Amino acid sequence: MHIHKGRSVKANLSILAAEVYRMKIFFLLLLTLMVAGVQAQQVIPLYPGIIPNAKANAGKERVVTGDDGGARISKVSEPTLTVYLPPSGKSNGAAVIVCPGGGYARLAIKKEGDDVAQQLSEWGITAFVLKYRLPDDTLMQDKEIGPLQDAQRAIQLVRERATEWKLNKNKVGIMGFSAGGHLAGSLGTHYKNAVISNTSGINLRPDFMVLMYPVVSMTDSLAHMGSRTNLLGPSPSKKKITEYSNEMQVTRRTPPTFLVHAKDDKTVKVQNSVAFFDALQKKKVPAEIHLYEKGGHGFGLNNSTSPDKWMDWLKVWLQQYI
Repeated sequence: MHIHKGRSVKANLSILAAEVYRMKIFFLLLLTLMVAGVQAQQVIPLYPGIIPNAKANAGKERVVTGDDGGARISKVSEPTLTVYLPPSGKSNGAAVIVCPGGGYARLAIKKEGDDVAQQLSEWGITAFVLKYRLPDDTLMQDKEIGPLQDAQRAIQLVRERATEWKLNKNKVGIMGFSAGGHLAGSLGTHYKNAVISNTSGINLRPDFMVLMYPVVSMTDSLAHMGSRTNLLGPSPSKKKITEYSNEMQVTRRTPPTFLVHAKDDKTVKVQNSVAFFDALQKKKVPAEIHLYEKGGHGFGLNNSTSPDKWMDWLKVWLQQYI
């Protein structure tokens, strides 16, 4: 605060009173935030040093604002985790890593990342939004394993630092939207094939999966061709198509899975979710699927065509795993 010698005592007292009032408001706001348990989000580099499989001089990431006002990130060269902590004293020890979608070309980081993580944290779940690298020959040596490297590193990192965040290492799930759903499903079906260094033997298998209108299959009849081309190139071999078709990779150890899709999805066919659900059923893996009649693709937290909220269904389903 500043007392001006040229001003009258009355004027200076007014300035003093205004400053005191502003300080009171500040401390009241600070107290309110402390009582409410509001936590600032922490952004953590996924790798402590050299990023594996990365090319040098990758350039700057690109951020644009979509029609819905949400950020879209492309050319990801510095993968990160953004931590959403539950309100103070409300953590249940569970964690969910959220993988935004975007056709393996961009990340809908707000609509299918931050907004979802905020809701999960309000339930007592520590949520992590994964900004993962997108397959790009200009950014990495082997583009098809880049996203999976980041997903495996994310679950590795969360379990490595579980004590710091007061987490149960056996309650760490993965959640993905659209192409992010393919990445999440790949983590759940390819966890035995480590594409990162894992000398400490950290468990890379998610304890449960949540797949939202996911890309699942890379077969000609079901694939979202944009995602397939971005990940595997324009002419993938039959071997690669089978390897990355997650419905063909289900085993008895595939994590329990919750799926949501709209039947009128014209971008990613609903049969992707159905095929994965059927494969889980055949292997007797616990699974639950919810199909909206309408909603299209990319509805995020809220399918405006229906009064039913998939997050309500998810909250009930999660109780058996968290």
